[in-house]
Amino acid sequence: MPEAKPRRIVVAITGATGAVYGVRLLQLLGAIPGVETHLVVSDAAALTLQTEVGMQRRDVEALAHVVHKNREIGATIASGSFQSDGMVIAPCSMKTLAAVALGLSDNLIARAADVVLKERRRLILMVRETPFNLAHLRNMTSVTEMGGIIFPPLPGFYQKPASIEEMVDHTVARVIDLLGIDHTLAPRWAGIKAS
Repeated sequence: MPEAKPRRIVVAITGATGAVYGVRLLQLLGAIPGVETHLVVSDAAALTLQTEVGMQRRDVEALAHVVHKNREIGATIASGSFQSDGMVIAPCSMKTLAAVALGLSDNLIARAADVVLKERRRLILMVRETPFNLAHLRNMTSVTEMGGIIFPPLPGFYQKPASIEEMVDHTVARVIDLLGIDHTLAPRWAGIKAS
């Protein structure tokens, strides 16, 4: 019986605030059997990771199965023939959002996102900026019209989180849901009965 192929997920971390989302996504995906992660970290993200999470680039790269450099435009994930199950940009800077919206494949993150869109695979952008200006909103609309999912990492309070970690885990679990990967990482909404 042939061995089942892994679920390949591309994770990109850009320089927007919220580096914890990319790190936690890698940690949680890495704990799920049958999932293979491919990571790209931008130079700006390396600074944000150090500032916000206290991690060096190499420490974050150690969480992934395969690491690609953002300048490696000839990497496997730059081709539609490379079979992946989706891509998450966590967090996604407004610069990266604009590059994806306009099809500017000037680095590996933007190229891999373009490939995911053209192959009609799942692309999730955890955009981080507030407030949004009109360019941001138009770029988000453009990506949505192309089939991408705009997922600002906004916490849900109905689970009554007791820590930042619980808020991050709940948000990342929702992203993993969108990738179609089974997990038990966060409690599900049980509903409220009307009185």
